[in-house]
Amino acid sequence: MLSRLTRLQALVVCAVPFVGLLATAVFAPLPFSVAQPGMTANVLGENQGTPVITISGAPTRDTSGQLRMTTIEATGPDADVRLGDVIDGWFRSDQAIMPRDSVYPSGQTTKEIEEHNTEQMEESQDAATDAALRYLDRTDDGIKVTLKLSDVGGPSAGLLFSLGIVDKLDGNGAGGDLTGGRTIAGTGTIEANGTVGAVGGVALKTQAAQRDGATVFLVPKDECGDAKSDLPKGLRLIPVTTLKGAVSALTALGSGKGSVPSC
Repeated sequence: MLSRLTRLQALVVCAVPFVGLLATAVFAPLPFSVAQPGMTANVLGENQGTPVITISGAPTRDTSGQLRMTTIEATGPDADVRLGDVIDGWFRSDQAIMPRDSVYPSGQTTKEIEEHNTEQMEESQDAATDAALRYLDRTDDGIKVTLKLSDVGGPSAGLLFSLGIVDKLDGNGAGGDLTGGRTIAGTGTIEANGTVGAVGGVALKTQAAQRDGATVFLVPKDECGDAKSDLPKGLRLIPVTTLKGAVSALTALGSGKGSVPSC
């Protein structure tokens, strides 16, 4: 049939399905989430009027400086993300386009995802407490730690929770603050043995940290490359693999003695 059409007619006939596909791509929802820098919270202070860390069974220190956990905000699992959103996000440094399955478990309802994130946060809090008390060799002292952080799910605050507990109980081990009076931010999961794990979204979290006054950012070592890709001016990266290493790095930074690792 095409052999009997003029060149213009043939182009029109061929263009029709292409235009249809293009229209589908433009208007159809795509399997992506749009993420951006989220809230941060000082684990040494209060969140929504409630102390983030409460410790009983042992004396605690008055602390200065801040230890800010960081988050990202992403479009919900049921949100319609379209081609225009994806293209816009690719050209913005304050947004990231992420496969939806990398942000939310696939095949789950919004309620199931919320329950999953809450469960991960609770497990992270337990691991953070265990890691901090093991590091301080105080697991048998009858110390009770309560961690409360509203409207945040997932395990990525684990490292900062552990550091906050250490700072409130022991500081830098020599009478000073673990923060050295600075605003320290960071991210990372924590295991009960003190191992720090990767979390994702670190390039956006560094922006949230700098926005909220941090000058130092603790990042899981394996994510140094991502953190350096769009690092805000004036923010120093310190890679960590363990809670012990993070404490040592902050102690060296505060005292000006010893080596401080860098990405």
